[in-house]
Amino acid sequence: MIKPDDVIIMKAVAICFKPYLKPEEALIYCNLGRTQLAKKCEDAGVYKNEAGYYKREDIDKMMAGEVIIHTISARKHRQRAA
Repeated sequence: MIKPDDVIIMKAVAICFKPYLKPEEALIYCNLGRTQLAKKCEDAGVYKNEAGYYKREDIDKMMAGEVIIHTISARKHRQRAA
């Protein structure tokens, strides 16, 4: 029988190897609160894809302090959605 603590650890390790993260997984991966993550993502130019997932590579760059530059069409799409 797997202990509940072991399940949590296995999920945390699995998050580190996934190429796309759900918003809840991104919160765990970055160790940030919901509003902190939203602010950092906005400042760095990190957006969710059409399916609602964050690209882990973009989150890594954001946490390293880099600004992500997306194409103009992606920015227009984001503005229309808001």
